[in-house]
Amino acid sequence: MKIKLCVMFGGKSVEHEVSVISALQAIASLDQSKYEIIPVYITKNNEFYTSFECSCIEEYKNIPALLKKSERCMLMNMDGKVKLLRYPLKKVGSSVISEIDVAFPIVHGTNVEDGTLQGYLKTLGLPFVGCDVTASAVGMDKYVMKTVLKDNDIPVLDCVRFFISDFADPEKMIKRCEEKIGYPVIVKPVNLGSSVGISVAHNSDELKISLEDAFRFASVVLCERAITKLKEVNCSVLGDADKAYASECESPAKSDEILSYKDKYTSGGGGKKGGKSGGSKGMASLARKIPADIPFETREEIRDMAVRAFKALGCNGVSRIDFMIDQEIGKVYLNEINTIPGSLAFYLWEPIGVPYKELLDRMIELALKRKREEDSIVFSFETNILNIDRSFGGTKGSKGGKI
Repeated sequence: MKIKLCVMFGGKSVEHEVSVISALQAIASLDQSKYEIIPVYITKNNEFYTSFECSCIEEYKNIPALLKKSERCMLMNMDGKVKLLRYPLKKVGSSVISEIDVAFPIVHGTNVEDGTLQGYLKTLGLPFVGCDVTASAVGMDKYVMKTVLKDNDIPVLDCVRFFISDFADPEKMIKRCEEKIGYPVIVKPVNLGSSVGISVAHNSDELKISLEDAFRFASVVLCERAITKLKEVNCSVLGDADKAYASECESPAKSDEILSYKDKYTSGGGGKKGGKSGGSKGMASLARKIPADIPFETREEIRDMAVRAFKALGCNGVSRIDFMIDQEIGKVYLNEINTIPGSLAFYLWEPIGVPYKELLDRMIELALKRKREEDSIVFSFETNILNIDRSFGGTKGSKGGKI
């Protein structure tokens, strides 16, 4: 019997379109002899829709038309099983579209990748692929991530964190940044990916503009030293707390001081072909060198550090971890982790003999393994505490009881 796999993508995120590309790549590469695939597209208003057309990239050229061809839906736990239901519920006949065995969220950015969607799925009791709630939230918050990694002796750049309320006095912010970081400084939203809202400032005027831009996308912003002689290297990790393995490393090409959204998704790149999505190849289209043009010793240092970081953050499934090499001093720093990377970083696994279809299988197996382990843990026990005759004070309820 096939596993009923609900692939979820989109959502209220600035990386909405990238998520669609990543998910449809995965759908095209999943083994359809093993899985019954149910695509669920999440609109920018967080509405769920499903249809065969939701798995076709061409349909996203006209999303209003796509939604008319699709059914709005919702997930509900019914008698211990999670089912996908038509919404609104039918007054006559069944509202069940399909039972769901496991969810595969392929989402990027805030409101979806940051533990929000994972918490929803966990509340439903539905096993899901990828990082759990805590790892997703920590991985998305660059400041919290840095503190966890520092505590595990993994090198990261020092930073200054600002809240949007601090922008009431921008000169004070600039002075603090100059004293602790200096120039050039890189400014980034604390919880976004895909290089959205990131820029480099070389003086106070540019810094003020960079801060204004970053605060357009997030209420918390980080400033850290911009490495002038920078080499970026990325590595993916597959596994869980028990076992984790590192992929090949890559050196992404960039057109400016930082790898931009345009570099990642709209430059046309020339990277490896990615699946059968029939449209943009997402992160797979980025111009890159695989393997990265770095010494073997540096490659192994990065791969080892990637696995240690993956485990320290409590990750599961596939993550991509981005590193920076300061070539002036020859030091490697961990930059950030992507707990649901663009294109699921399949292009980093193929060079070491793991085809995309197998990578997806392993991710789903890890999700089901985690569910089995969670089912063996006791989360509640029988108690008669609510049967005891007692009063806790407070106001009387509608029937005279204390509440």
